[in-house]
Amino acid sequence: MFIHLGWLHILGNMLFLWIFGDNIEDAMGHALYAIFYLIVGIAAAVAHGLTDVDSLTAAVGASGAVAGVMGAYIVLFPRALVVAIIPPLFFLPLPIPAFIMIGFWFLFQLIGGFASLGPEVAGTGGGIAYFAHIGGFVAGALLVNVFAMNRARATRHTKAIRRRESMW
Repeated sequence: MFIHLGWLHILGNMLFLWIFGDNIEDAMGHALYAIFYLIVGIAAAVAHGLTDVDSLTAAVGASGAVAGVMGAYIVLFPRALVVAIIPPLFFLPLPIPAFIMIGFWFLFQLIGGFASLGPEVAGTGGGIAYFAHIGGFVAGALLVNVFAMNRARATRHTKAIRRRESMW
């Protein structure tokens, strides 16, 4: 979870962690959030290991743990607006409900994951551990209510964010 393949790899993971992680940390508190992050990261690694038992390639990166944070986010804040830039369609910031953005992301992970289960074809998969993403996401969605002790504080924080976003 703490090793990456390059700057782009770590920056992509940290961007998603920055967008979704702060609200989850508010809901859990610092210590529980750290434990949650490690547990969903381990769940992601187990999911990847169970679906790719013959692989000789090391799985690196925080993507599975970050996916767990995204799973928690969609449970706690499904209607929160996420400001996104979608390059092929829109180059301006576009507020999108979290359940739509994360839902599409998860759908792409499922498609990529199940496509990777077929026969090995040169150039497919791109070295992406789709089932680590899926496993982390599912673990995060299932475990968030066990860890989210400060949910009322996080809800107030999200309402304040929504008020600021509705102004523009």
